[in-house]
Amino acid sequence: MAFGFFKKSEKKEEVHSGPHYYDLRVKNIINETKDAITIVFEQPSGKSINYKPGQFLTLIATVQGKEVRRSYSLCSSPFVDQDLAVTVKRVDGGLMSNWLPDSLKAGQTIKIMEPMGQFTTEYDVKRKRHVVMFAGGSGITPMMSLIKSMLTQEPESIVSLIYCNRDIDSIIFRDELDKWQTKYEGRLHVIHVLDNAPMNWQGYSGLLNHDMLEKLFERIPDWGIDKSTYLMCGPEGMMKNVTALLAERKIPTDKVFKESFVQGILNKEEKKIESTSAENSVKTREVTIRYDGQEFKVMVDPNTAILHAALDQGIDLPYSCQSGLCTACRGKALSGKVKLDEEEGLSQSERAEGYVLTCVGHPLTDDVVIEIG
Repeated sequence: MAFGFFKKSEKKEEVHSGPHYYDLRVKNIINETKDAITIVFEQPSGKSINYKPGQFLTLIATVQGKEVRRSYSLCSSPFVDQDLAVTVKRVDGGLMSNWLPDSLKAGQTIKIMEPMGQFTTEYDVKRKRHVVMFAGGSGITPMMSLIKSMLTQEPESIVSLIYCNRDIDSIIFRDELDKWQTKYEGRLHVIHVLDNAPMNWQGYSGLLNHDMLEKLFERIPDWGIDKSTYLMCGPEGMMKNVTALLAERKIPTDKVFKESFVQGILNKEEKKIESTSAENSVKTREVTIRYDGQEFKVMVDPNTAILHAALDQGIDLPYSCQSGLCTACRGKALSGKVKLDEEEGLSQSERAEGYVLTCVGHPLTDDVVIEIG
């Protein structure tokens, strides 16, 4: 996942001794579609888990004899829902995404890492803005959290949602979106786009290409650039098309935010080519890691990321996606230089301040010191 939304430069750092872990009881499992479920967790007794709309939970379970960690965006809103909830969609060959619907039952407990992520915003009852959302498939999950929060916390703001799915039966939260649209008539505009539409379908069908996007923009309110923000979360192809159209319409990049659930294959290949020239400077080096009040020395070879070298040494550092997207492994390089295979999870300001992602990080100098937590 790649996070960062609305207030990157104003974000305040939280100081604590590392992420917290909880064993949460599953209160309910809701079948959203034939291949998507929502898992509702009870808050832990004694103290509720605080989170921001748009953040994610990292679920930790033993699958096929191995510990597996996966990040899932919260679809619940801290302003609306008492419980925490994430939605999981099956992925072909996905370990956790298939294990959860097949094995997890109400009443069981599962280990989670505290909510994280920057695909979020602060709310102000006096603020008036238009948030335009583009979602595809399970990309609706963080949007649902943001929609509920925006509508209840900012009475002058509106939301336009363009939601793409394979067919009518694969629309996650279909009924819930209808209810919210009815309750907040005039403030929530939902436009469905289906790849395969039924005969009586009155909406849009086909791929979300340039021509369709142009038509869709004619249907959503125009509040001007100053009061509009654009969010996207979904398949890479969809997000590329949306990004291209927004650029064509001269939408400033600081008004556009995206959440990625999977690392872009094309980007990954491009980065591999770009990094070839710098590969000579990546060699076995010692990295100092400060975490949870302790200091560790870790030898990192050229083919191993800093995180994995530390885990191999028995140091229990926080992590989740292991692909540089979710930021659960984020740390601050107090000295030295670190090469990142993937930077999408960090904002420009974070990179400028020295933040790195240990799961895709490699030391470029001998004086790398990273503080985590």
